[in-house]
Amino acid sequence: MALEAENVTFGYQGGGTVLYRGFSLSVEPSERVALAASSGFGKTTLCRLLAGFETPLSGSITVDGAPLPKRGVCPVQLIGQHPEHALDPRMRMEQSLREAGDVAPDVLDALGIKGEWLRRFPHELSGGELQRFCIARAVAVGPRYLIADEISTMLDAVTQAQIWRFLLEFVCREGVGMVLVSHSSDLTARLATRVVDLEAEPRP
Repeated sequence: MALEAENVTFGYQGGGTVLYRGFSLSVEPSERVALAASSGFGKTTLCRLLAGFETPLSGSITVDGAPLPKRGVCPVQLIGQHPEHALDPRMRMEQSLREAGDVAPDVLDALGIKGEWLRRFPHELSGGELQRFCIARAVAVGPRYLIADEISTMLDAVTQAQIWRFLLEFVCREGVGMVLVSHSSDLTARLATRVVDLEAEPRP
């Protein structure tokens, strides 16, 4: 039982550069795996591959041996660095939440989501407030794995502490595996059970 990338090769069409060739990674449900590499190495691309937003040129991404679904709810949920890109600007926040299903009131409380925010549009909220909604949507669907790609880089210290406390409690309580990317070595040391140095892996 694991989230697995097996012999994955990937490059953007027309770019001429292969970012990964024959890359493999396995993440168990109880693990919190940090991806480490310098800027521009392809960490976000790997996160998108693991969550099904990109398709490998060859190889496979599977959860418990099954390919990621092409339709419906994905067992791997990606939370990105820019929440404003993940939300429909034409929808009020309560509508965006409903798309994910029932979000328990205690989840909203734990993430510090205020009732008056629900009637607002994304442009009326700050980046930190939007990120809380993205996290609430991700956990509401009952994921097996969460991918957290630099989710707190642009947020203030108080917001960072609140969302990471929530996520750590959630994954530990629910037995959810996590893959995380962060430029903060202190944060990685506190959160990760294992660090994968992508620059130590063979490159094409």
